[in-house]
Amino acid sequence: MAHAFSRAALDPQLAALIPDAVNQFLLKFHHAGFDIWLVGGAVRSLLTDQPITNPDFTTSATPEQIQALFPDSFYDNNFGTVGIPIGNEVYEVTTYRTELSYTDRRHPDQVTWGQSLEDDLPRRDFTVNAMVIGLPAKAAQLPAGQLFFIDPFAGKKDLDQKLVKAVGEPADRFREDSLRLLRAVRLATQLGFTIEDHTLQAIKQLSPDIATVSHERIHAELIKILSSPHPAAGITLLDQTGLLAHILPEMMAAKDVPQGGHHIYDVWTHSLESLRLCPSSDPLVRFATLIHDIGKPPTLRHQGPRGGTFYGHEVVGARLAGAIADRLRFSKKDK
Repeated sequence: MAHAFSRAALDPQLAALIPDAVNQFLLKFHHAGFDIWLVGGAVRSLLTDQPITNPDFTTSATPEQIQALFPDSFYDNNFGTVGIPIGNEVYEVTTYRTELSYTDRRHPDQVTWGQSLEDDLPRRDFTVNAMVIGLPAKAAQLPAGQLFFIDPFAGKKDLDQKLVKAVGEPADRFREDSLRLLRAVRLATQLGFTIEDHTLQAIKQLSPDIATVSHERIHAELIKILSSPHPAAGITLLDQTGLLAHILPEMMAAKDVPQGGHHIYDVWTHSLESLRLCPSSDPLVRFATLIHDIGKPPTLRHQGPRGGTFYGHEVVGARLAGAIADRLRFSKKDK
């Protein structure tokens, strides 16, 4: 696959959009003799004419070498990621990695520093996160100001087609880290993308594995989905993939529960439409809106073609909401 990692000169118009602070940061590594590449969301932003904020980088430098270059940096993890304060932001730089087995389907059993992008990029989750822009080590003879673009898994094509697609075999990527099941939905929701079919089928197949992920991590991804421009679409996609049944099983009981009176939808559709039309951008308000009728299914009585009664559903709903907030690790204030 070496040919797939060939470097292409970055379009000068795109290069001109890179903030000067980022350019100087790249050059510092390059002049010190290290590879350094923008990776992930920063590359997506640049390729879609969006501003770069809180950029992430990957490098051939080890954490110790990075800290020698930036004495005010900090490093307190086992995964090679060093935080470097630059202006009002923190740049995160991760050493090239190779990873072996994932016994717990969340963390690699062993992390070994890689020697090249060929080691690092195949372990990443989605093709749109496996593109890099930057510089090889100083030994390379480069024109002044030249940056390179490397895209071994055709992430630019998927970005243009608005697809979330796993790197390599989807089931392998999801078995390595089950949080990626949820991240695929979150990324698609945030970007307004669809999930590529082979990747989607793997999520459906492996959706029960989300139970191996901590509730804190699930909470964080759920909040990002609810903070996106189309939160109801995100919840719908969680349902279609089978993930919602494991994350928020209480909502599943709302399907096909008819409501009478002024209601024109069943409880499930009514809840999704309420979320879709929620005027607040606050994810907590949006979540409360989604589950506001969570007490109706267990209190349904006298069901008929025009619906039934739901006496006391607000009391039962409040109790269920409290249990959900506890399970998903909401703070006491948010609960």
